[in-house]
Amino acid sequence: MAMTLRLSEEETEALRQQAEREHRSMHEVARLAVLDRIGKMDRAERIRQTTDYVMVRDAEALRLLSE
Repeated sequence: MAMTLRLSEEETEALRQQAEREHRSMHEVARLAVLDRIGKMDRAERIRQTTDYVMVRDAEALRLLSE
């Protein structure tokens, strides 16, 4: 799916410089940034879910350790 990305002049220049540093197109740098952001959010959600599970599963042990 195609989409339009609207950036300020400063953002466009920063993207251009980053693309140049990476020897990639601006499009590729932006696409990889989106994928990276999604991956980080997915990881954060998995960590939250695991923490909630451990807090319930080990509630008694955690209570004893806090005393």
